[in-house]
Formats: sequence, structure tokens, C-alpha cells
Amino acid sequence: MIKVYIVEDDIVIRDTIGKHLSKWGFDVGIVDNFSNILNEFLEFEPQLIILDVNLPYFDGFFWCNKIREVSNVPIIFLSSRNSQMDQIMGMNMGADSYIEKPVDLDVLMARINALIRRTYSYAELEEPNVMEHNNIFLHIDTNTLTYLDNKIELTKNEFLILYELMKQKGSIVSRDEIMRSLWEDESFVDDNTLTVNVVRIRKKLDEIGLGHFIKTKKGQGYMIE
Repeated sequence: MIKVYIVEDDIVIRDTIGKHLSKWGFDVGIVDNFSNILNEFLEFEPQLIILDVNLPYFDGFFWCNKIREVSNVPIIFLSSRNSQMDQIMGMNMGADSYIEKPVDLDVLMARINALIRRTYSYAELEEPNVMEHNNIFLHIDTNTLTYLDNKIELTKNEFLILYELMKQKGSIVSRDEIMRSLWEDESFVDDNTLTVNVVRIRKKLDEIGLGHFIKTKKGQGYMIE
């Protein structure tokens, strides 16, 4: 049974989402102590987190950052704030998705199911554990990239973008195609989200001397030559 941890201080929203997830067969955990979220997360060991931005003690951005220090578990942000900067901050902290309140339960379920499928299906694929191109290695089992003696950790979004580009190296991969591979239905995705993730990947690659690894083909998409 898939375990989902809900970190939301609005009791009505929390209970509504919790009951809906339970109805669909998820094992739901509810935050008990807002000052002890990381320890509760480690104890519950969920496969996905629904995380509100506005919380007592510390906000969701703080806890997302703390969780990312120890886990790549998918994180969906919920927020009543519709600022683009909040969305960008959430993605930069390592969140996988961002949903504005009031929450549409159908959209939430679509995001959850897509994240679960794309995050936990790779272990079942019969393919090599490593992809290589020009002495650059993408490790499928650990979500890491190595080059010479350098190693970088990747979030799920970052890994899947690189996975798609390396799988089709030498060809242009459109933005829509990448978004479909990430979220399965690009109609649920703000186009800016992909841009944020690519910028974040390039920053990590630049730190190990691979700043030009991903090429932008204006009006077409991205490619690895």
C-alpha cells in the first residue's frame, strides 16, 4: 500500500484530502507535531508527501529543504499563494509539483498517480542501471550523475529530464515531450516549471565542468549532442 504523508494545518483541507486518499486505497499519515515534521517523516517512511507552504513554526519551504537533505521522495506543495515566485522557490527547493488552493481533488489525484508511476516504476524496468555518453554516467538506480571524479545528486525531476535527453542523445527533444515524460499530461503543468528544472540541472552540471552539456534549440526543445 502506498503511504502518503499529509502536512497541512487546515483541518478541513487535511481531513478532506485524507479521506479521499484513503478511499482510493492509500495509507495516509497526518502530521502530529509541526515542530517535528522531519522526524515524523523518517518514522512514517512515506512514498509521497503533500506539503502546505504556510505552516506553524517553520514554512513548507524549510521542511522541503530538510527532507531533500535525506530523501528524494516526491513532494507536492499546496498553497493559497499564487505568486510565481513561490512556485519557483518551491521547485528550487526540490518539490515535484505545486498546486494552488482551493485544491481540486481530481487534479491532486492525477498529480499523485503520475508521480507515483514515474518515481517507482524504474525498479521494474529491465534496462541497464547506467547510461553513458562521452564519459558522463547517469546512474538510474541512485539518481546520480558522475563525470571523472565528480558526482552530483539529482531530484526525480532532474533525473528524468536527463534520462529522456540521454535516451535520445543526438536528437532534439521537445519541451512537450519532456513534460509528458515527467507529468504524463502536460495540461496540468506550468511551462515555467520545466524551465526552472532545466536551469537547476545546468547549475549543477556547471559546477562539475559540464555547463554546455544540455543544448537549447530555440523554439524546438533541448538536446544532448
